[in-house]
Amino acid sequence: MVGWENQIPYIGVTYFQLISSLVLLVVGYVVTKILVALFKKSIGKTKLPPLVVEFLSKFLSILLYTTVIILGLGVVGVSVSPLILGLSAVIGLILGFGLQDTLTNLAAGVWIAALRPVDLGEVVEVAGKTGSVSGIGLMSTELKTPDNKLITIPNKLIWGSIIVNHTRMPTRRVNVDIGVAYGTDLDGAIKLAMDLIRGHPKVLDEPEPTVVVTALADSSINLQLRAWTKTEDYWTVKGDLTKGIYELYTKEGVEIPFPQLDVHLKKG
Repeated sequence: MVGWENQIPYIGVTYFQLISSLVLLVVGYVVTKILVALFKKSIGKTKLPPLVVEFLSKFLSILLYTTVIILGLGVVGVSVSPLILGLSAVIGLILGFGLQDTLTNLAAGVWIAALRPVDLGEVVEVAGKTGSVSGIGLMSTELKTPDNKLITIPNKLIWGSIIVNHTRMPTRRVNVDIGVAYGTDLDGAIKLAMDLIRGHPKVLDEPEPTVVVTALADSSINLQLRAWTKTEDYWTVKGDLTKGIYELYTKEGVEIPFPQLDVHLKKG
């Protein structure tokens, strides 16, 4: 019968040390899960943003797991002090030469979580990409496009870029551009457009909708319909007004021109 104090061949540790280390790792894993859950629950009762709570919980779990692993190695006879010093030296070297971008992303992730220029579910345009924010991690932020593509952007690009948040404000202005032919009764065309806007049930009365002349282009006089609506109704109103103004002008005989080029041939 093998004694607890007998060494295991080839690895130089006793059965007691090995079992103790495994028990410590299992217990440490369970205790860490419980502590992180309790920490997350207690800090969740504060007014901290959910992203900050998630970030602090992940940081605590990494710290506790690392501590458990070091203690487990100590039980099997591994000298912990040189290990900690060695890890510190290696981490210092990595941080100094190879993890500059990682640290930048980490710091940017903290600022994003704290100041919340973007939040989960919002539609944003950042770093040249547009999509709904589906996840914000320590190192990167994920956007989901309307055609269901997932875009992962490093946090340093998020924090260092101009951010256009399309859904943060409760209302938005819908702009619909359309051109009418030269010689058109502009007052009549504008009145028709205003009647269309005011007749839409999801267009707000305040701020007041308008129709303005934006340009005297090569082939048309350009008009722009401007209507305010709730942010969640933006695309519905834009689609309805775009389709509606085309159908209304066609019905009322208002010409919507297309670019034309007159070519004159001169005989020799």
